Amino acid sequence: MQKTAGTFIHLRRVDSTNNYAMGKVHAGMANHGEAYFTMNQLQGKGQRGKQWLSGNAENIAISMVIAPSLLSINEQFALSAAVAVGTHRFFSGYAGDETSIKWPNDIYWRDRKAAGILIENLIGQPDGDKNYHEQSVWKYAVAGIGININQVQFDKSLSNAVSLKQITGRQFDCIALAKELHQTVMDTVNEVLSGKFTAIHSYYNDHLYKKNTSVILRKNTIEFETLIQSVSTNGQLLTTDLIDNQFNFGEIEWVI
Repeated sequence: MQKTAGTFIHLRRVDSTNNYAMGKVHAGMANHGEAYFTMNQLQGKGQRGKQWLSGNAENIAISMVIAPSLLSINEQFALSAAVAVGTHRFFSGYAGDETSIKWPNDIYWRDRKAAGILIENLIGQPDGDKNYHEQSVWKYAVAGIGININQVQFDKSLSNAVSLKQITGRQFDCIALAKELHQTVMDTVNEVLSGKFTAIHSYYNDHLYKKNTSVILRKNTIEFETLIQSVSTNGQLLTTDLIDNQFNFGEIEWVI
C-alpha cells in the first residue's frame, strides 16, 4: 500500500493534542497528514464541550492535520465522514462487525462508546488575497480522535464506555495501533480529497448506528421515538415517524 500519511509525532504528555496541532497550524509549522499522538492527554476536548481524558497511558489520543484544499467550506461533512469511516475501518478490524458509526462521528461497539472524534477548522483568506469576507477558504482542519484501547475501569459518569481490551480480551501496543490508525484515516481522507466521497458516504450509511431501528431522541426537553434511516450528503440525520425528519448536528441528543 502506498504510504500517504505524513509524519507521526509522539508526545510524551500534552494538555490536548488538538490544541498542540492547531498551535502548529497557526505558527505555519504543520503539514497535511502530520499526526500528533500521546497516551497522556490531560485536557482533551470532546463534542459539546466535554472532555476526553487519557492520562493513564492506556489509550490513544491523536490529532491529524488536514489541508482540505479541494473541498469548499460547505463540504465539511465530507471530511467528517472520511475521518469517521477511517476510524471505523481501523477499529472494526480488531473489534469486528458489531462496530458502527454513531451520527455524527462516534465509534460504537454494540451500544457502547469506543471512540470519539472532534474536528476543528481554520477558515481564512487565500494567501495574498485581502478580500477576506468575499474569499474565505477552508485552510486547515485538525481531526482529533480518542480511542479506548487498554483501559478496563472507567469513571462512573462514563456508563457506556468500552475499550478494545474489554471487547477482545487482549492487551495492545498503543503506539503501533496509533500509527496504523493514522495511516488508515489519512488514506480515507485522501480518498475524499481525490473525489471519492460517494463511496465514503455509502460506507458511512452502511455502518450507521441503529440504522432501520426505532430509537429515542431528545430535542430541547421533548423526547420522541423515530426510525433512523440514513445521513444525507450534507450531514443531516434523516429519520421517519409520523413525518419525515432531518436534523442538523447539535439539534438533537440520543437517549441511550
